[in-house]
Amino acid sequence: MYKVLVSDPISDLGIQQLVEATDVVVDKNPGLNEDELVAIIGDYDALLVRSQTRVTARVMEAGKKLKVVGRAGVGVDNIDLAAATERGIIVINAPDGNTITTCEHTFAMMMAVARHIPQAYMKTVSGTWDRKSFLGVELRNKTLGVLGMGRIGSEVAKRAKAFGMNIMGYDPFMTEERAEKMGVKLASVDEIVRQADFMTVHTPLTPETRHMIGKEQFNVMKKGMRIVNCARGGIIDEYALVEAIDQDIVAGAAFDVFEVEPPAEDHPFLKHPKIIVTPHLGASTIEAQENVAIDVSEQVLHILRDEPFTNAVNMPPIPATLQSKLQPYFALGEKLGSFIAQSTEGAVTEISVSYSGELAEVDTQPLTRYVVRGVLAHHLGADQVNVVNSLHLAKLREVNIVVQKSHTPKDFTNLVTVSLRTKKEEHVVAGTLLTGYGHRIVQIDKFPVDVTPEGNLILISHNDKPGIIGRVGTLLGNNDVNIATMQVGRQLVGGSAIMVLRVDKGTPKEILAQLTNMSELNTAKEIILP
Repeated sequence: MYKVLVSDPISDLGIQQLVEATDVVVDKNPGLNEDELVAIIGDYDALLVRSQTRVTARVMEAGKKLKVVGRAGVGVDNIDLAAATERGIIVINAPDGNTITTCEHTFAMMMAVARHIPQAYMKTVSGTWDRKSFLGVELRNKTLGVLGMGRIGSEVAKRAKAFGMNIMGYDPFMTEERAEKMGVKLASVDEIVRQADFMTVHTPLTPETRHMIGKEQFNVMKKGMRIVNCARGGIIDEYALVEAIDQDIVAGAAFDVFEVEPPAEDHPFLKHPKIIVTPHLGASTIEAQENVAIDVSEQVLHILRDEPFTNAVNMPPIPATLQSKLQPYFALGEKLGSFIAQSTEGAVTEISVSYSGELAEVDTQPLTRYVVRGVLAHHLGADQVNVVNSLHLAKLREVNIVVQKSHTPKDFTNLVTVSLRTKKEEHVVAGTLLTGYGHRIVQIDKFPVDVTPEGNLILISHNDKPGIIGRVGTLLGNNDVNIATMQVGRQLVGGSAIMVLRVDKGTPKEILAQLTNMSELNTAKEIILP
């Protein structure tokens, strides 16, 4: 008989399948402090929490029988993942439970900003009958731009079509085939801001998406745009948006999220007559709260019964002998994935990983998970992708994962080669571990290099002509960008070549644009590795 402790307030419906299971006993005991939880957790096989309970290393150490900790929600900040992994305790969450709720809130906000509903309500209840000041627009026949066509964005698009809207969709993983099936026109961010009447964002917040809608986009935006953000604060530059509204570029906006929550009392959104705000209510429905509990309860039951499960957020235990062989390559694999994701454009269709040398003789799936995480985290956010769910997320997005092995060593004892294919291009990066020197990138596409994969890098493709290096150095120096190291790779004198620069700080986009516009230079991309 398995024992499950529910230590936070969770509805009876949410845990009904656990309660009704004949091989499970459920105890509800909310409000426990750490000492009280430590005193009793040793009797339980599973712990189910929301956000109140702090599941610390001390709690897990006392949980001698504990197999799984379930978080009825998305975030797991209240759970010590490292301690759980060390003890072989699986941590799961419920990333899908709030999909419909957030989608519907997005539509509520879209309707509200289209018809000025909150403003009209406030004026009416204050005693003023004013039918002239709140002329709205229909959704029918308008173009909706959806930035991020994941679970929530796809549901928004589906409902928008029912309203008679034309849908333009942007997503780094979306193929033209999938877009066609959904009745969505695949588009770039630039095309959406220039052509759409409404725009809603559903991307994670990453360095790539922070302020993806800013002054540059507002300067070319279709006049009369209405913007909705129920995703993450920071995707849209808040102060640039206020300026665009005041300039009559944007007709109105509706935000459920802020860059800093709660916002400051003097935040310009709070008193602007054309901006509607709500206090991060995207997941706040009875159904969503029950759904996340139902999802987690189901997975807890699978784990207790040794059945297949999903939504784990920490790494399952790896045999000690395998761990010792793969551990030094985990960070390298993730960096190779991140490097190639940042250097390749287009919707990702295939990730190919090749192992040669001694690595070909062992089970490399744990290492492949790190490589795939490096690729996906660049697009979906590091907080959304982990080494357990990376392969699952790739499958959901129809990204093909290919693994190859060669027992014949090449120029290195072990070599990890990652190839990333998109709808636009394909690139290759290879790395190894050099004794005494650490991780190294030793190949970028067809060019041999020797690059330490860390810090702020600039990857430049160019023609091998005299003076190129000098001109690049001069431009960066004139713009206060200091070069720490430089690597140049070429195959033929005067042919195509690359250079990889490590610089002391981030490189502004306008500097990268100036590099790209230099004669004999083809591309210049910033790559940031931890």
